[in-house]
Amino acid sequence: MQFRQQALSKLQSPEELDVPVRYARPQGLLVLAVTLVVMAAAGVWAVTGSVPSTLRAPGILTHGQGSYVLQSPVTGQVTRVLAKEGKRLAAGAPVLEVRTEQGDKAVRAIAAGRVTTLAARIGTVVTTGSDVATLERVAGTDDPLLAMLYVPADSAALPVGTSVDLAVQSAPTAEYGKLRGRVQAVGRAAQSRQKITGFLGDKELAGQFTQDGPPVAVVVRLEKSTRTKSGYAWSTADGPPFPLDSMTPATGTFHLAEQRPIDWLLP
Repeated sequence: MQFRQQALSKLQSPEELDVPVRYARPQGLLVLAVTLVVMAAAGVWAVTGSVPSTLRAPGILTHGQGSYVLQSPVTGQVTRVLAKEGKRLAAGAPVLEVRTEQGDKAVRAIAAGRVTTLAARIGTVVTTGSDVATLERVAGTDDPLLAMLYVPADSAALPVGTSVDLAVQSAPTAEYGKLRGRVQAVGRAAQSRQKITGFLGDKELAGQFTQDGPPVAVVVRLEKSTRTKSGYAWSTADGPPFPLDSMTPATGTFHLAEQRPIDWLLP
């Protein structure tokens, strides 16, 4: 009987016109307004906004022609060191003198370059094939510096011209900013530790660059500037008050093309 009574009441006033209309509370209107504003802003950002993408990779500043390890062609004791680290040598210039059973023999530079490391000292006993020095191949004093960065093989799809910011070990970023550059060339294949050692003349660096697997070499051209002491452009106005040396470690940040969020929603 209770349900029948309710049904009859419903038939008598189906629209319930005699019931007062209840408006939304102010708190509910505020929540609705905020929700609509957020949705509108998100829609605008999805169409016009973008998300920057970056990639970091270790590397080194170099003149781009690589280095080589000079090995002793004889066995004996070093009696004279004729070169200094940082000194440029012509092809065939003497680097060391070694006293052998047949007399004193000179160990000479194979190709013109700058001495970056001297492993042998006076009194050192060397054998045939021993590493005695590392020379960076440099044609002239005005050879421009490049940055050689080693990027993971699965992330090496970098277009030529991509902008790069370089944190240089010898120039603290907090004080001098970052060195500016752009991708000049990307290697076609991943490089082994042995190949990188052959180019840089440094086994330890090659080990650092290959610790996560064979990387791809990316050549970065440094942007020049006539307003800085180094001759290159920096994120700060002046950069460091000294020139840059080759074989200085650096870390590059590649600024990849920005991605639009709306692309993520499209099938």
